[in-house]
Amino acid sequence: MSVDEVLAALTALLDAYDTFDRCDLESLTSPQLLQVLDRLQTLGCQLPTQDHRILARLRAETTPSELGAKSWRDVLATRYRISTAEAGRRLTDAEHLGPRRTLTGEPMAPRLAATAAAQRLGLITGEHVTVIRKQLKKVPGWVDGATRDQIEVDWVRHAVGCGPTELENLARRTVFLLDQDGPAPDDTERARRRSLVFGKQQDDAMTGMRGNLTPTAYAVWEALDARFSARGMCNPADEHPCTTGTPTQDQIDGDLRTLEQRRHDAFEYIGRMALDKTERGQHGGLPTTIIVRTTLQDLATRAGIGVTGGGTLIPVADVLTMAARKDATNYLAVFDDATGAVLDLFRTRRTASVAQRLALIARDGGCTKPGCTVPAYRTQVHHAAADWSNGGDTNVDDLTLACGPDNRAVGPGGWTTRLTDTHHVEWIPPPGLDTGQTRTNDYHHPETLRPPPQDAWQPPEWQPPTPTAGADDAAVTATDPATNPTTDDRHHAEPWMPEHDAPIVDEPADEPADYERVDHDDATADTHDEPIPWWSVDPAWQAADAARTTRKRATDQPATARDEPPAPSAEAATTDDLVAAHPDPPDPHGDNDTHGPGAPAPPTSTTAA
Repeated sequence: MSVDEVLAALTALLDAYDTFDRCDLESLTSPQLLQVLDRLQTLGCQLPTQDHRILARLRAETTPSELGAKSWRDVLATRYRISTAEAGRRLTDAEHLGPRRTLTGEPMAPRLAATAAAQRLGLITGEHVTVIRKQLKKVPGWVDGATRDQIEVDWVRHAVGCGPTELENLARRTVFLLDQDGPAPDDTERARRRSLVFGKQQDDAMTGMRGNLTPTAYAVWEALDARFSARGMCNPADEHPCTTGTPTQDQIDGDLRTLEQRRHDAFEYIGRMALDKTERGQHGGLPTTIIVRTTLQDLATRAGIGVTGGGTLIPVADVLTMAARKDATNYLAVFDDATGAVLDLFRTRRTASVAQRLALIARDGGCTKPGCTVPAYRTQVHHAAADWSNGGDTNVDDLTLACGPDNRAVGPGGWTTRLTDTHHVEWIPPPGLDTGQTRTNDYHHPETLRPPPQDAWQPPEWQPPTPTAGADDAAVTATDPATNPTTDDRHHAEPWMPEHDAPIVDEPADEPADYERVDHDDATADTHDEPIPWWSVDPAWQAADAARTTRKRATDQPATARDEPPAPSAEAATTDDLVAAHPDPPDPHGDNDTHGPGAPAPPTSTTAA
C-alpha cells in the first residue's frame, strides 16, 4: 500500500472527527448522550493499536541515532512533547501488543495475543492492558508457555466485564495461588531488591526518600542512628548542638523532637561530616562539595532561593547559614540578575578548569538541552559556540553543560548548538525531530519564567455552536401548538427538577439569531417553594421519558437502542476467532441487556472443561 493511500485513510478519519465535532448535541437525551459516549469510548480503546503497528514498523526500519536521538523513548518524548514515562509506556505496550516477525520475515502473533485482540476491538482500556502486562511478569518462570497463555486469556475475559482494580485483585490472587510460598530468600534476591530512592522536591521544598537496605547496610546505619539520633544530639535548635561526646542533661530535657525528626537531623549531620573530610575525592573534575548559585539581588534582600548543582532549591536564608559555617567548604557563585553575566571565576585553558566548571554549574544549572532534567553534578562540559575540532574556543562564554548522551548527540546529522547574546544555549534538532519545539531549557532556572514566544499558538475566542441543519424545525416556540408549554405536557415540571430563582426567559444574550424564547406562563413550572432533595425522590423517576424537560425541543422520536452484533458464543475455540466473530466490534459499554456479566467475552479457554 502506498503512502498516499495511508494518508488518505488518515485524512478521512480526521474529516470524520471534524464532522462529529460540528454535531449539535443539545437536542440529545441522556440515554442518547450515553450511547454517543459509549461509541467514543470504544474508539478511544481501539486507537492505541495503530500506535503499536506504526512503532513496530518504525523500529524495524531505522534506529534512534539515525533520527538524532539517544533512544526511542527520546524520539517520542521530543517529537510529541510527552513525558519520558509516557513514551516508555507506549513503547512497552507496542513491544507486547504490536505485530512481530520471525528472522525470515514471517508474521508472528503479538506476545500478548489475546490482550491485543481485545484492545483492537475496543473491549478493554489501557488500564486493563497495564494490569495484565505487569501481573504476567509476576507469574513464576516455571509455568509453561501454554498455561501462561491460558492465564492471559482468562484475565482478558474478566477484563471485559470489570474495571482495572477488580482485574488487578483477581490477577494477584491468581499469582498467589500459583506460588504461595513466594521466592526463596537468598543473597541474590536481596541484592536485586536493594534500593534507596530520593523523590522529587515538593512545593514546600521538602524531599521524600524510601528504600530497602540489605542487612549489612542497615547494620551500618543502625550503629550511626543509635549514636547521632539519641535525644539531645545534633539538635539544630541548640545554640551549640552536641555532635561529639555526651549531651548535657539540659540538652536532653530540652529536646522536644520526635524520633523521626532526630533521625532526620542525624542523617544531615552525618552527610555534612562526610563532606567536611579532607579526602572526599572528586566528581566530574570537581571537588565533592555543595555548590549553590543565586543572584546578587536575592542576597541583598535576603529573599528568594538558591539552587544547588543537583537542582535542589534552598531558601537564601539557609544559603547564608551554610556559607557562614566556619568549617564549610561550599562554593557560592553570585550573578548580576540584570545581565546574567558571571561576576567572577572566569578561566581560560584548552580544557575546562575547575573554576570554569564551577562557573558553568552556576550559570547553566544542568544539562541545557530542552526537556533534559539531569542536574549539573552529572553533566559534561560541551563546546556550544563551535566544537573544538572546528576551531572552537574553551572560554566560559563559549561553553555549556550537557549530559553524556546529549553531548554525544551533537554532530553531523544530529543536534547542533549555538549561544545567544543573553548567554542562553539553543539546541537545534535534526529534521526528523524538528517540530518547532522550544530551543532552550529553563528547567534549571526556577527563578526565571519567560513568556511564550510572540508567534506561539493562541487559543481562539470561544464562539457559540452554529445551529445545524433542521435546527429551526426543532426549536421550541410559543406560537407552535405542538410545542407550546401551556399545552404540551412534555414541559410539565417534575418534582426532581431544580428550582429556578429567576424566570426561565431570563437567559444570556449570546444565543443564536434564530433562537426563540419561550414564555412559560403556566403556573406549574415553579409552584414548589423549595427544591426536593434528589435522594428523597422515588427511583422510578429515572425511567421517565427523558424528553420531559422545561427546555425540550420538539423531537418526538424516542431514543432507540443501538444495533449491536451478538456476543461471541461460549464455544469460541481460539483467540483468532475473536476478530472473525466481530467484524463490527461490539461495544462493551452499551446498555444491551442481552449480554451477561462480562460479555461480550474475548476468546474462551482452549482447555477442556
